[in-house]
Amino acid sequence: MTVALHDGTSVIAESSQVDARRHGELLLPAVHRVLADAGLRLDAVTAVVAGVGPGPYTGLRVGLMTADTFGLALGVPVHGVCTLDGLAYASGIEDGPFVVATDARRKEVYWARYEDARTRVGGPAVDRPADIAEEVAGLPAVGAGAALYPDAFADVRGPEHVTAAALASLAAEKLAAGEELLEPRPLYLRRPDAQVPKNYKVVTPQ
Repeated sequence: MTVALHDGTSVIAESSQVDARRHGELLLPAVHRVLADAGLRLDAVTAVVAGVGPGPYTGLRVGLMTADTFGLALGVPVHGVCTLDGLAYASGIEDGPFVVATDARRKEVYWARYEDARTRVGGPAVDRPADIAEEVAGLPAVGAGAALYPDAFADVRGPEHVTAAALASLAAEKLAAGEELLEPRPLYLRRPDAQVPKNYKVVTPQ
């Protein structure tokens, strides 16, 4: 869970906590805490930015639904940013190529290739590290997914987790340059774990 407040030039308050199981529980208190730290009310917000993934289904749904709700309540635009792009931006690597990899569970990673901290040139995709080991061999790698699989990602660098501060800063930079951002919709790269049973029987009320 990560929240930040950006004034268009720099981050003025932020809060981050790595706890995938309590994302929904921690998010709104963090929003209030960040606003209090900045001495501002929610109605001072002029735009909302949210990471669109790729990432866990529950975390993406909670974050994007909260962003949409704030956008509707405040009458402000809601923008999406690829989570991997936020990690690449936070890495500060300017002399690529390099890759960003996050934990996709199931012994897989979400990953993308970058020319520099602002330029994605491949992906995002979801793969087993062993299947892309040759493709990423020798390249610096950023993210918790890379740290989990040192056999595939030999040169691992920080940060491991994306922050709202990085997402907001990247979004502000792109908007100032007149670039379009993503729609605030989840970037899913595979089907959810929950499936309708194959022999499911539909019961029609009498």
